[in-house]
Amino acid sequence: FFFGGVIGYAMGRFSVWLINRINLSNSSLYPILLLSLLFITFTITDQLKGNAYLAVYIMGVILGNTRLAFRKEISTFMNGLTWLFQIVIFITLGLLVNPHEMLDITAVGLLIGVFMILVARPLSVFLCLLPFRNITNKGRLFVSWVGLRGATPIIFATYPVLAQIEGSQQLFNIVFFITLLSLVIQGMTITKAAKILQLDLPAPKEGNEFGVELPEEIDTRLNDLTLTAEMLEDKNRLAEMQIPKGTLVMLVKRGNEFLIPNGQMELKPGDKLLLISENKNKSAD
Repeated sequence: FFFGGVIGYAMGRFSVWLINRINLSNSSLYPILLLSLLFITFTITDQLKGNAYLAVYIMGVILGNTRLAFRKEISTFMNGLTWLFQIVIFITLGLLVNPHEMLDITAVGLLIGVFMILVARPLSVFLCLLPFRNITNKGRLFVSWVGLRGATPIIFATYPVLAQIEGSQQLFNIVFFITLLSLVIQGMTITKAAKILQLDLPAPKEGNEFGVELPEEIDTRLNDLTLTAEMLEDKNRLAEMQIPKGTLVMLVKRGNEFLIPNGQMELKPGDKLLLISENKNKSAD
């Protein structure tokens, strides 16, 4: 754990420094550079007998919370790669399971699974979140219900199988069964649990209808606004609209047509405006 934490943090900082300073000829090469750094981090940590998974995780946390050049390209690439790997892993791991063996451990798997869902996971979550007093009890319950599940516990369960430890196949089947149980029961009721605990929010909209994106280095944000008849009841020209200070109208979309706005442009109900705004901390300065 010590080597995993130290190497993960160091490689995370180094990766941020390198990506933000290196000048590559094609922006598509930056995700590949980051992927190679991930492999290097995992390999170095593993060779030093450290926890390579922890190292990569900490590295990802640092990269995800730091200003990074070409973040959009990197995020899109990694997102697709993540889904591909998850599909491949589950298919591969599924081939290791014999359905008739799953029937033999159903009773044990159900007992352990129910205990983990109702007792072990909530208890561990509440204990881990004790220092974070701003999190409500509803939030703690929701985190307990969401839990951590997926391919990771199944992959860890393959280690004793590879080491040919006695009873390891039965252990693998139990872990696989519990993971599927958690996916079916908890995974399919996350939305319902959020509604019951009154923690559900509208899904964030990714991007905008104009397909315009700005580099992260530009300290601004893009929003789109659809005009209604009520908004244009007294004033229908762009110059007459009360646009907040620090906000500009970049484009107007009318049907399938994109228009370059000016102050005297007449707006109509249904027009969509692409707004660029300064971030609050910048506009406050």
